Amino acid sequence: MLVGTLATPKILSSPFAVRAQYAQAIVDLGIDHVFIADHVSFHNGTGMDGLINAATLTALHPDLKVCVGVYLLALRHPITVARQLATIAESAPGQLILGVGVGGEDRNEIRMCGVDPATRGKRTDECLQVLNGLLTGETMDFKGRFFEFEKASIKPAPAQPIPVLIGGRADAAIRRTAIYGDGWLGLWSSPSRYAAVLDQINEHAHTIGRQPPAQHGLQVWVGIDDNRERAKARLAKGMENFYHVPFARFEKYNPWGTAEEVAEWLSAYRDAGCQLFNIMPLADSDQAGIEAVARIRELLMA
Repeated sequence: MLVGTLATPKILSSPFAVRAQYAQAIVDLGIDHVFIADHVSFHNGTGMDGLINAATLTALHPDLKVCVGVYLLALRHPITVARQLATIAESAPGQLILGVGVGGEDRNEIRMCGVDPATRGKRTDECLQVLNGLLTGETMDFKGRFFEFEKASIKPAPAQPIPVLIGGRADAAIRRTAIYGDGWLGLWSSPSRYAAVLDQINEHAHTIGRQPPAQHGLQVWVGIDDNRERAKARLAKGMENFYHVPFARFEKYNPWGTAEEVAEWLSAYRDAGCQLFNIMPLADSDQAGIEAVARIRELLMA
């Protein structure tokens, strides 16, 4: 099982020495990885490029794994992305986990990139098909609805395959996981729903003759504080500021309290089959947040 914490925009924009100290603290505390988001221009311009930040973070420490959760693949050309992934894999073998999602919380972000939001799912499917082909190192011809090319190749191929986790709650994301992914990256899901989705993925994979993916994860915001009301208020404020919708939409899917209380809440997902947790801690400091994630990891592994 892997447990990771968020690399916040504040950390990512800090001076090099601060970033390096943060990476070392993550490794020293035994946290398995950091995860980062990806947006081109989210809600009036915010965001950071997921793969550029992944390259920056993996360069800070040879033992630091990075999960991009999630990368908006439909907004890019898949051949270009395949080259970026191969380049990161060459400089940081085995350190990258790629989460892929279709986005949609801000439709204008998708439109401004020249993509019709209604096609983002189908575009993502084509992009994943191209990535799966090119990252083997083989020469590839492709003719789809959105992309067409001949004799494309990306060499050298990654020496270690890059795990691809598919994010999303819709039926299309579940099918996408079974067809193209190494696992599902769940979000805003109850433990019972989480277990049911894994069963659906396994069933669909068997139907198409593919080995069922097994590297399933969960992305979750958590409020950390010894005072539960303060922890909840901190969590609500953070999520409302980011998503621009009331916290009531997320309340039942995101825990708050001490690290022990959060770990107990997350244990149901571990028992349902989750093997990777991307935990976004909202605490009174970045240091308190990563220390809480380390404690949560310790408890989940016990």
